[in-house]
Amino acid sequence: MGDIRALGYVRVRATDMEAWRAFAFDTIGFAEGQGPEEEALYLRLDERPARIVVLPGEEDRVEAVGWEVRDHLALRRVQAAVESAGLTPKALTAEEADVRRVEAGFAFEAPGGTPTEVFHGPALDHTPLATRYGGRFVAGELGLGHVVVPVADLAGAYDFYAETLGFLPRGGFRLPAPPEYGPMRIRFMGVNPRHHSLAIMPTPDLKAPALVHIMVEFDTLDQVGQALDRVGKAGYHLSSTLGRHTNDKMVSFYVRTPGGWDLEVGSDGLCVDEAHYSAEEITADSYWGHTWDFS
Repeated sequence: MGDIRALGYVRVRATDMEAWRAFAFDTIGFAEGQGPEEEALYLRLDERPARIVVLPGEEDRVEAVGWEVRDHLALRRVQAAVESAGLTPKALTAEEADVRRVEAGFAFEAPGGTPTEVFHGPALDHTPLATRYGGRFVAGELGLGHVVVPVADLAGAYDFYAETLGFLPRGGFRLPAPPEYGPMRIRFMGVNPRHHSLAIMPTPDLKAPALVHIMVEFDTLDQVGQALDRVGKAGYHLSSTLGRHTNDKMVSFYVRTPGGWDLEVGSDGLCVDEAHYSAEEITADSYWGHTWDFS
């Protein structure tokens, strides 16, 4: 494994905060965390104060995808690697670090345009986790879940995440493409036993800063089913029905968030034994289910 340990947090801007409050707490069932930004919504999954932070903004977009490292030494190594790739990381100010509840970090724009942060020293919230419906999430050392981001130059982004940041290739899924473009694949990449914490997707029409989806994992299938019931009753758009993926074995559904991107809600995800794992290409995204509606 490389220096990056987990997907620590995602910060997003939103044009409709009340819609987000109803979606996050009343429907999905996140715990409501606390933080220094008065107008923000803090979506808590575990002992971290928040894994997803929703902030008011003039447009719906991702503000930062935060990757966690072990300590200040690891932070220096990753920053040096980013600089060696020709990028210009900017250290988080003390105020910016305090807002994120971390000791230190730096920010840069990753190839593909995703606003990216690397940090160490996250603060912990030791109060009991009180989710709206008693649900529990699979997070902790495995991180928030996974994030899928759009890229125009797939090869360039793939090389950066693998060779510069040390992400581990965890397979791909070949997409239909004209022969003159050559093979086009969604690439899945991991940083810990969770099958993938990142996927990069060639998406010419979806420009960064954007998200394709974020995945969160409940610790039982029943909680996924109960969340699916609440999503249906509340009338949210299902981007995909319930199904089981072929690569990470996740049983999940996809729901359109108030920000326009999708939230994947799943359980029973695969943890990889890296000593025996080989990156593979899946030829179908699901064993069953996952009927997509892109409207």
